[in-house]
Amino acid sequence: MKAIFIEQYGGPDVLKYGDWPDPVAGAGEVVIDVVAASVNGADWKVRVGQHKQPKFPFVLGRDFSGVISAVGEGVADLAVGDAVFGVCDAGHEGAYAERIAVRGAIVAKKPDGLSHVDAAALALTGLTAMSAIEDTLKLRAGETILIQGGAGGVASFAIQLAKHIGAHVITTASLMNHAYLRDIGADEIIDYNAGDFTKLVANCDAVFDTVGGDVAQRSFAVLKPGGRAAFIASGAEAPKPDRDDVKSLRPPVGRARRHLDRIAELFQSGAVRAPEIKLYRLSEAGDAHRLSESRHFRGKLVFKVR
Repeated sequence: MKAIFIEQYGGPDVLKYGDWPDPVAGAGEVVIDVVAASVNGADWKVRVGQHKQPKFPFVLGRDFSGVISAVGEGVADLAVGDAVFGVCDAGHEGAYAERIAVRGAIVAKKPDGLSHVDAAALALTGLTAMSAIEDTLKLRAGETILIQGGAGGVASFAIQLAKHIGAHVITTASLMNHAYLRDIGADEIIDYNAGDFTKLVANCDAVFDTVGGDVAQRSFAVLKPGGRAAFIASGAEAPKPDRDDVKSLRPPVGRARRHLDRIAELFQSGAVRAPEIKLYRLSEAGDAHRLSESRHFRGKLVFKVR
């Protein structure tokens, strides 16, 4: 099969498109013929060595959608021919390939109304947003939340989920993305190129930061006493707040079929829609990574594998 793999850490030029051994379904696993795989910010961080892997070479990529082509011993609830989507186990890569073997317990059946491309685009972004908004921040109806970096895949899912819960949603984005963010439900949008969000926002119940760096640290300023903030772009640990009356949290992003089923339910009910998507061929991984690393795009980048 064809795959994108690396033999050393580095820039986009280290990505190699070539032949890779076909996977075999072990006990409890399924092999999936990948139709689509998405590009996540974590992918280029793995490529440059921020998230170390046990050995070279290895295939990149974390979320996928496709059709089961083989079933391992002990898998009774999935069958060859089932359309499924999912995310690799935590710490594992491998979705940038024509086939992938994963535990059957962490994939979910893809609804007919959800395309493979959209399913791949929603998988890890959805898991991450739900973990942050529902499980970690425990956002409630009537609360106000600031979501940093609203045009990204995780943040745009989070905006829609927060609105579905009944929260008042404020987000930050460049001016070119304001119409898009209003369309998916944002109540207030701050142009980060034109104003300082710490002077324009106050008394938030919660913050969800997807940007990191200085934006993450300054986000504590907009919280009311007792407020809580969740961070996914500041490493494995949440940043330390500069005040003692707020909580700083790092969402765990677990892999479980029930979370994927919830993504499918939210999509089917119309509560959440797929992000804007830019398609690439698998062989164009270098171009996709350059754009992903620049962060100057809206929605998700997806490989159409077959």
